[in-house]
Amino acid sequence: MRVIGIDPGTARTGWGVVEFNHGTLKSVGFGYIKTTPRQPKEERLKKIYEDLLAVIKNMSPGGMAIEKIFFNINVKTALNVGQARGVCLLAAAITGLPAYEYNTSEVKSIITGYGRATKSEVASKVKELLRLEETPKPDDVTDALAIAATHIFQTQKIPNIEHQIT
Repeated sequence: MRVIGIDPGTARTGWGVVEFNHGTLKSVGFGYIKTTPRQPKEERLKKIYEDLLAVIKNMSPGGMAIEKIFFNINVKTALNVGQARGVCLLAAAITGLPAYEYNTSEVKSIITGYGRATKSEVASKVKELLRLEETPKPDDVTDALAIAATHIFQTQKIPNIEHQIT
């Protein structure tokens, strides 16, 4: 099973591809799509969409796991994130990927065992679970990997993530 996780945003959209094979999780690739505020909004969204299509084509995931919008942020940020989410979901639809949504506390709970974990706690656990030499940067990338891993844990009914770490 191979899943692409997405942490959407207009400035940076993090992505991470995680594979579950023979009882082991591994990162297949990760990165982020960056746009600048100097670009018109429609060009920023187009870049996210086109770059994400290229990543999907290159990485061949079987599904997309994407972060739900957290509404405790300001309205302008929520609208921008919502627009980025929309083009990511469109990329999933165009490429035939089923899309699954997870909220932040759900991801934190699945990955760390605690729904109010800090970003650094999530990052540390992602590094450990995927046996990475370094913690991916920026946080959007680590979050995307965590979202992908969450989907795998949920769909594969893995009861205890601790056995993944050896």
